[in-house]
Amino acid sequence: MGTRAGLTYREVQSFEAAAMTAIRPTAVAGMFYPADPAELKAQLDLFLGQARAAALAGPAPKAIIAPHAGYLYSGPVAASAYVRVQPAAASISRVVLLGPSHRVAFRGLAVGTATAWASPLGPVAIDREAAAGLLARGLVAQLDAAHAQEHSLEVHVPFLQAVLGEFTLLPIVVGDASAGEVAAVIEAVWGGPETLIVVSTDLSHFLGYEACRTLDAATVAAIEHLEPALGRDSACGRVPVGGLLVAAKRRGMAITTLDVRNSGDTAGSRDRVVGYGAWALFEGDEESGIRALGPTLTDLAWRALRLAVETGQPPKVGLGPNAPARLRQPGAVFVTLKKNGNLRGCIGSVTAWRPLAEDIADNARKAALNDPRFPPVTAAELAALSLSVSVLTPPVAMSFTAEADLLDQLRPRIDGLIIEDGGRRALFLPSVWEQLPDKRAFLEHLKAKAGMPPGHWSTGFTASRFQAVELQ
Repeated sequence: MGTRAGLTYREVQSFEAAAMTAIRPTAVAGMFYPADPAELKAQLDLFLGQARAAALAGPAPKAIIAPHAGYLYSGPVAASAYVRVQPAAASISRVVLLGPSHRVAFRGLAVGTATAWASPLGPVAIDREAAAGLLARGLVAQLDAAHAQEHSLEVHVPFLQAVLGEFTLLPIVVGDASAGEVAAVIEAVWGGPETLIVVSTDLSHFLGYEACRTLDAATVAAIEHLEPALGRDSACGRVPVGGLLVAAKRRGMAITTLDVRNSGDTAGSRDRVVGYGAWALFEGDEESGIRALGPTLTDLAWRALRLAVETGQPPKVGLGPNAPARLRQPGAVFVTLKKNGNLRGCIGSVTAWRPLAEDIADNARKAALNDPRFPPVTAAELAALSLSVSVLTPPVAMSFTAEADLLDQLRPRIDGLIIEDGGRRALFLPSVWEQLPDKRAFLEHLKAKAGMPPGHWSTGFTASRFQAVELQ
């Protein structure tokens, strides 16, 4: 399969050169779905029309989960997800498509070398830049064999063409991997409203009708609760689904079950059936929700800070049954202390790995007592301190070819930045733009913080950006 380590710049260039003219042909057209364009379009129109009649109005999803069996069996269920995407067609220009490997055993996740995928409705261009970026970071490997005959991705392409028109595609086959590995890839290509994430899976396989309904009901309940540890027999795409659920839970997303049926309901006998389900996942207005909790979050930080300074005790986070649910969900927070306008301490978490309330309280204590740049805060200083809490979005890896490209992508006063190279790492919050509004100065000072010279650059240099909601 190739190395799981990050590729060198030269290797990524070779990857690009090898794929300059490659088009992946269809593998299951004429079997899983019609090969004739007119027949295919008529079938898609029928499925989408039936789903549209039953669809509820609402926002467009950021991600969907949909089945990948032959259209005769799972097409109506898949359509229930795709019809929810259609209203956002004008804003979606890229689709990240993940599905399980059915034919080739391999470790990790794999992209191919094709520049386009064939379809009866016309070719679809591949997002080569994003694929190269994932390869360079070692998040995926290159394996054309995993893509050549895989149906779990291909069957979604005509549906996407029917609802979106033109778009670029990033197809990723998931082999033997963890939900965390899949989540890391999804986070790296999350993007904004221009990116739709599609995860492909069927549910239980070859059970009797009632046994299928029982097992699928348990799977539906787990997915609705964003629980990534799905059982081995629950879904063939349990790993890519699990990865999406990990990312969704981190981001506080909402999920809606759209349709759950099996082949006994759609087009087959009820002796040995396969289950199908469709879900839509929605991004919440995280900033508004965090700002609404602003007084609660800053008060929590102040209480933890005073307790630590006055008694030396660790923070006590007691959440009653009526506490906002967001406090129990994972959160990544930086707590910044200032005295007379000057920095007095700043400690935080880059990724969300524990409940938001715990992260705030612990980092407030550490900002006061454990910032190695300053002596511990004393009780006599408390009255002169100001405090701010910055709640971070998940960091997203940036793809760039040179420092000038990186600088061009940075958004002053919006992006926080994490850089890393050779074991050295540093972070600036978006608030640092107030002192360093020039992009080059911002990056040079961040390099200095990481122990790198201002002109440092190498092929191993990586950067991720994030945003923050700052509360005072």
